[in-house]
Amino acid sequence: MKIFKQLQKNVDYIKEKLNNNKDLIERYLSFNKSKVCVMYLNEQADQQKLNEHVIKSLIDAKPNIKSTQDIKNAISIAETQDVEMLDDCVDEILNGNAIVFVDKLTTALKCAVTKVEKRTVVEPPTSAVIFGPREGFIENINVNKNLIIKRLPTTSLKFKEIKVGKYTKTKIVLCYLKDIADDEVVKKIEKRINQINIDGVVDSHYLISFLEEKQGSMFKQIGKTEKPDIAVAKMLEGRVAIIVDGSPIVLTLPFVILEDLQNSDDYYQRHNRISVVRILRVISVLLSILLPGTYVAIQLYHYRVIPLKFLVSIINSTQGIPFTPFLEMLFVILLFEILFEASLRMPKYLGIAVSIVGALVLGDTAVKAGLISSPAVMIIAVTGISFYTLPEETSQLSILRMIFTLLGGTFGLLGLVIGGLILINYLVDFNGYGAPYLAPYAPYIKTDLKDALFKREVSDIGTRPKSIPNKNRIRKR
Repeated sequence: MKIFKQLQKNVDYIKEKLNNNKDLIERYLSFNKSKVCVMYLNEQADQQKLNEHVIKSLIDAKPNIKSTQDIKNAISIAETQDVEMLDDCVDEILNGNAIVFVDKLTTALKCAVTKVEKRTVVEPPTSAVIFGPREGFIENINVNKNLIIKRLPTTSLKFKEIKVGKYTKTKIVLCYLKDIADDEVVKKIEKRINQINIDGVVDSHYLISFLEEKQGSMFKQIGKTEKPDIAVAKMLEGRVAIIVDGSPIVLTLPFVILEDLQNSDDYYQRHNRISVVRILRVISVLLSILLPGTYVAIQLYHYRVIPLKFLVSIINSTQGIPFTPFLEMLFVILLFEILFEASLRMPKYLGIAVSIVGALVLGDTAVKAGLISSPAVMIIAVTGISFYTLPEETSQLSILRMIFTLLGGTFGLLGLVIGGLILINYLVDFNGYGAPYLAPYAPYIKTDLKDALFKREVSDIGTRPKSIPNKNRIRKR
């Protein structure tokens, strides 16, 4: 609905839309026969800014108001905007801004006086580094944009703002480098976000299921980061960053699984050390997925491959256990999963105590009571620790561990081999936004191997990844 010429009609409409909210303030002023009303929400607007830069400025100037431009000339607020629809006025008031209505004018003026309460920019708890930048994104979209602009002071940097959510009207910003990012990828992401029809978006994770190419898959298909240096590094490779107001998590697309093998610290240390660390991460992933299933399969079906002394040790430790090796392993996995969930959701200091009591006391007591064997506890402890070499993949690795344990206990080593082949075949078929999920190994892309499992120095990496769609592959001249 368009703004009425009658001032009181506009005021009544706003009051009705906001259900006669007691925090809604109306300030009436008169200048040279022009009647003015400033409307804002008491707790949302910055009172000092409003009084000093809008109301006091108007009183001192006593303007002869014939258009909103006369108000702009009188006040000392830099960020103003003409508004022609009453519903837009309601939205702006709810966002903490002030709206200036003038009798006989069909255009109102928005004055940006939002009270900004924000967290300090600190190092995020999920991305600690030994060396390198320690700034992290916060819940304020403008601060997050500025953190990116600070690192990319270029005219190529582009922002596209979209509002999503029937009630929350959450600001979502697509951030990319127009000289590098692929136009088709940008359009596809923008189209998918515009198609979202939901009551509200309170965090960036709400967008994930709408943006995923393979709906319902347990595998991660969208990158996430809390650090502006990581977001910028990904944008320099051709990715699009998605910033959501109210969330410190920035999403990045396209995504390949190799990203989670990499760590922000990798780019601030010597390349030969990082190559060794990445190999250890791969070994840890394989251990976390395959070790319990392999142990069960060998115990049940292939015990002849175990060296005699080791076999005797296993027999001695498992003697008197009431469960079969398969059921024992499932019981220990279940026990540790319950402990993990309990420690995660308990208050911070109680959670540490629960972890210690659960892991040491319960585990030790269960072994001494003859319910479970010490090798089974050790194997699950090793796999549990191995998960956290790739913290972003913890949930997927946990499910895969359970699946491969079931395969090993049911079909032996053959089941593990077949399961592995099916898994690789499934992942090879992933191709989100033009980026092959297992690149640069499937498909094999030789030029991208410089920053894959083995890392080369930055000076040796002269091109952007071919696996990520981009318009300009030259990164070093």
